[in-house]
This record gives sequence, structure tokens and C-alpha cells, in this order.
Amino acid sequence: MYVSRELLSICPFFSNMSSSKSISLSIFLLIALSLTYASAATFTIQNNCPYTIWAAAVPGGGHQLDRGQTWQISYPANTKQGRIWPRTECFFDATGQGRCRTGDCSGQLQCQSFGTPPNTLAEFALNQFNNIDIFDISLVDGFNVPMEFSSNSWGCLQGIRCTADINGQCSMQLRSTVGCNNPCTAFGTNVFCCNSGNCGPTALSKFFKDRCPDAYSYPLDNQTSTFSCPAGTNYRVVFCP
Repeated sequence: MYVSRELLSICPFFSNMSSSKSISLSIFLLIALSLTYASAATFTIQNNCPYTIWAAAVPGGGHQLDRGQTWQISYPANTKQGRIWPRTECFFDATGQGRCRTGDCSGQLQCQSFGTPPNTLAEFALNQFNNIDIFDISLVDGFNVPMEFSSNSWGCLQGIRCTADINGQCSMQLRSTVGCNNPCTAFGTNVFCCNSGNCGPTALSKFFKDRCPDAYSYPLDNQTSTFSCPAGTNYRVVFCP
């Protein structure tokens, strides 16, 4: 196990302590470090689509995934507002500058900002209240690629899938050339975006909910769309499961 310089630097302070006290301190420090590492999470991102996906993650960057390829990201405990999403039809030069037809993040291969809608989102916050991870699939930014977001640790078996043909069934009101927009993106009004902090489902948001009942269909769609596992759980995000 790696021990930081900061921890090593305190050792001289305890040089005059008895052997038993020093051993006790060492055990305490090792336990504290073990708990910190145990709360971290590994995300395995896999592309099962018959076409290339440029996976994006904030935090995390980006990675090209041909069919069947995977990408792993290790996140520290207490990571908040995490997002993973698929980008399609991308081109990047040798410096990592370019453009994606869906999910583009300011023309960068290594994303530092969120993607341009429409794009299917895996969202997460690690080690939150009562040492719980919170995760969901969100269609609040629309839909571009089918997705599964699940835990893959034996201590917690939770999974969310959104695999309906949303692009093919998308109404003319929400259809774009690159996917299916959420009504918030399409119209930007309070009734769809909950800008005032108070809104409910609409006929247009129900289009998404009927096809992917476990995914967020509008910003306050919390009751049926938020999932949790104990901190330290590992996760898998699959495109075209």
C-alpha cells in the first residue's frame, strides 16, 4: 500500500513513543488509508454498439471505443456531479481537437465540460449521505445511444437500462438530426425545465418515461429514477447493451 509523504513526515514526532504505541498508531493509519481506498470506485465503460463510440466522462476525459472495447476509470470517494455519456461520429486531430455529431464537449477529445444535447447520461455521486453512492440514467438532456448503468459488486446488484428505440419513435416536436431532444432542450420553458423548482411530468416527458421507466424524464423525476449502493461499489456503463 502506498503511504504518502505527509504521513511519513509525522513519524519522527512519534520516535520517542513506546514500541506498542507506535504499532498502534501504524495500525490506525493503515486502517484509515484502507477505508479511504475502499470507498473509491472503478467504472468500466463498454461499447457494444456496432459502431465506434467516443466515451466521455466528467471528471475523466474521453476515450475512443470500437465495438467490444472497454475503458476503466477509477474515481476517488466523494466524487460528485459525475457524468458519463456516449459521443458519436467524431473526428479528432493529433492534438485532440475536433468535433462530434452527438454529445460534443467543446470540440475536445478529453472532455472538461458537459456534452451538447441530445445525449444519454449516466450520472453519479459517490460516498454521499450515510456512505451511499447515488446513480441514475438521465434523459433530461435527451437521448442518442441506448445505455445500461449497473453495479458490478456482489454487495449490491442494481441496474438501470434504457434500450428502447427512442430515436426511431421520437416525435417531430422533439426530433433532431442527431437524436431525440428532451422537451426542456427543445422549448426551454419552466413547465419542462423546472426553472422555478416546481414542475411535474408532461405528455412530452412521458414519451421518455413510458419507454425507459427507470430513467429521469424531467428534472424532478426523482422518486422512480434514483438508485443507490454502499460506498465502495464498482460500476459498469454499457452502450448498446
